Amino acid sequence: MASAAHEEFELGKKHEEILEKRALLLQQMAALYEQQRAKKKQQCLTSQAAHKRNAQILKDLENVEKNLHTRQLLHPDVIHLETRYWASVEQKLPEWEQYLLSKEQVPVSETGTSFGQQRLRSGQQHPSPAHGRGKPPRPKPRSAV
Repeated sequence: MASAAHEEFELGKKHEEILEKRALLLQQMAALYEQQRAKKKQQCLTSQAAHKRNAQILKDLENVEKNLHTRQLLHPDVIHLETRYWASVEQKLPEWEQYLLSKEQVPVSETGTSFGQQRLRSGQQHPSPAHGRGKPPRPKPRSAV
């Protein structure tokens, strides 16, 4: 009989351990569930904010597109002059590149004089030292027309 009582005591002890483990696991599961719920709620809020932000960006892009369609186009002569200017710049860039990188002297034109000397002979003023080493001055800002 003593062994039956001892066996029953051991089973009761194991039952208590199992119940403690079960309670601990249930507590951990509840905590994990709350974390997942909080994470899902945060993701929902983040998603809503992203949708609002995307809607605003889409609206802004539509406004920009509308403004581009209603903007006046440049006169063909202006476009032609601009195209010729940039072609000239691209053509002369290799000659001026080393000078602009401060590695060589001022490029020499076809007449044998430097471009800076040509400007002085044609009546234009010499660039001030404030612009540094004879580099061209920065362009003046355009006024809105």
